[in-house]
Amino acid sequence: MTIDRIVLAVAGTFVLLSALLAYLFSPLWLLFTGFVGLNLLQSAFTGFCPLALILKKMGKESGAAF
Repeated sequence: MTIDRIVLAVAGTFVLLSALLAYLFSPLWLLFTGFVGLNLLQSAFTGFCPLALILKKMGKESGAAF
């Protein structure tokens, strides 16, 4: 799995998990959903993604998402 696909999978998992936690426990979990969305948006414009940097240091391959 490439860095791009891992980042997309982790972001999607975080969004689904925080939406579930908001439904089950507290709407404040939607702040985490918003944080993930903002991070994805800024990454689209700046190219900076903390998770991608960590995965690159761990030796994962970079590649196109699609």
